[in-house]
Amino acid sequence: MSEFWLISAPGDKENLQALERMNNVTSKSNLSHNTKFAIPDFKVGTLDSLVGLSDELGKLDTFAESLIKRTAQSVVEVMEDSKGKVHENLLANGVDLTSFVTHFEWDMAKYPAKQPLVSVVDTLAKQLAQIETDLKSRTAAYSVLKANLENLEKKSTGNLFTRTLSDIVSKDDFVLDSEYLITLLVIVPKSSYVQWQRTYESLSDMVVPRSTKLIAEDKEAGLFTVTLFRKVTEDFKVKAKENKFIVREFYYDEKEIKREREEMNRLLSDKKQQYGPLLRWLKVNFSEAFIAWIHIKALRVFVESVLRYGLPVNFQAVLLQPQKKSATKRLREVLNSVFRHLDEVAAASILDASVEIPGLQLSNQDYFPYVYFHIDLSLLD
Repeated sequence: MSEFWLISAPGDKENLQALERMNNVTSKSNLSHNTKFAIPDFKVGTLDSLVGLSDELGKLDTFAESLIKRTAQSVVEVMEDSKGKVHENLLANGVDLTSFVTHFEWDMAKYPAKQPLVSVVDTLAKQLAQIETDLKSRTAAYSVLKANLENLEKKSTGNLFTRTLSDIVSKDDFVLDSEYLITLLVIVPKSSYVQWQRTYESLSDMVVPRSTKLIAEDKEAGLFTVTLFRKVTEDFKVKAKENKFIVREFYYDEKEIKREREEMNRLLSDKKQQYGPLLRWLKVNFSEAFIAWIHIKALRVFVESVLRYGLPVNFQAVLLQPQKKSATKRLREVLNSVFRHLDEVAAASILDASVEIPGLQLSNQDYFPYVYFHIDLSLLD
């Protein structure tokens, strides 16, 4: 499973024994794989400041999670035809996300533990805000380019009634620069090819004999040329429509056709040039955002542990990876049983949800006797 539970308990003898019991039970029952989660000793400051940081870290946690989701989605959108290889590009410090989480080490160079906690949090917040700003600008520019290219490509992939004809017709298909003659393009249902060949010369006066030619087809119809005198154009259109032949409005403009082709080539070239740098940027900054997110989780454990268990700082954090989805309920019961002594009232209410305890408010049972945070990597699937 790509899910982790990050918990902490006081570091005294009784609770270290409780952690050992938890490890034994979860290991024997194959409920979870557990590893110690190392968190540095930070400068605590005042308890009032920790309460403020607790709220700020909660918001920053949500923001970081949203940011890595959006960055991962941008990788998916940019890679397009290579979506099967997306996860190969969603790494943290060059390793897969599970390995990074299970072997987490605090980055002292980026986030010095000797600084005040508020400074560490501020560094993380500014880093994530900058990534978001850059993500918006870079992906917006690429999205505009991609949309313009897709619009041009759509014009080349529709049916004969709607698609551009500039990549189908050629100069030789038309009588050009004539004062009297004009070449029209007519869409004829495939079932009416014989009828067209038999009747097109008589649909109006002054149609040039043997002037029709099939130049393109799709599943339903064919595109034919026909040459006639300009002055009978409207009469020919009416008669053609009566026979379910549709004259496609088109004027052959060599300069416009050349411009369209050049625009397509330019957009293809621009997209190709932007693809590599953008994908590299996304990979690097996904990694940075993910690493920051896990550091935020570590900070939340530290702050909540101090607020919950008090001073001096003495707690042990443990990372649990549930082995299967069906065992999470049992794993939760084991944890609540082992650590119920940390908060008898909350533990009792969780173990027996039918018991209402005056004065205790639980939001969807998200309060536990121990410090608990959730890390869900499936959000990136």
